[in-house]
Amino acid sequence: MGSSYSAAVQSPSGKSSLSRRRALQLGLGAGGVLVLGWLGYSWLRFPSDRTPEGAYLRVVSAVNRDRPEALFAYLETDAQHACYSVGKYRRQARDRVLADYPEPERSELAERYRLFAEATDGEDVFALYARSEGWLDRLRRDLSGVARVEEVGARASVETVRGTRYSFRRRENGIWGLTTFTAPLVAEGEKAARDLQVIERAADDYARAKRRAPDGG
Repeated sequence: MGSSYSAAVQSPSGKSSLSRRRALQLGLGAGGVLVLGWLGYSWLRFPSDRTPEGAYLRVVSAVNRDRPEALFAYLETDAQHACYSVGKYRRQARDRVLADYPEPERSELAERYRLFAEATDGEDVFALYARSEGWLDRLRRDLSGVARVEEVGARASVETVRGTRYSFRRRENGIWGLTTFTAPLVAEGEKAARDLQVIERAADDYARAKRRAPDGG
């Protein structure tokens, strides 16, 4: 009888415990759905990236998530083109180095150009610069809420509550692009083009010397 009594007492308790755990699981699941729903709602409430404020807020989001690749979409056109150019020129330079340069220059230059040459897209090139130059950290220190937006034609300025101003330019597709990194990226693209010319001239010389060598090597 004692054992039956204990079982009778424990059994309802076990069911109650299971019920509580099940309710907790359902509650957590519902809470997760609510959080995801809130995040989705907040994102949908973002102004369009066809507005300077909307583009700026997406820059803030990319920086907060430590994702320079996501920021690439909100650079102005010249900055984006410069990133594509750097990747293309570094790939071409590295190919010529590997094909015609002698050692040890071949290994040294191939390694120097490797990261940019292996970048698959402009956003990857930008990410390399953003991390090596500390651009995200720089933005992270200054980014804050929007205090004021001034828009004149294809140009706009977003002033933050900290008093920092960020310039944007409207791109051909209507999205506003940040201009902060345009000058250094364009300079890097021009440098990559000049480096390629130097590499090609030297590679041509090495190739001619190789052909003239008695043993062909």
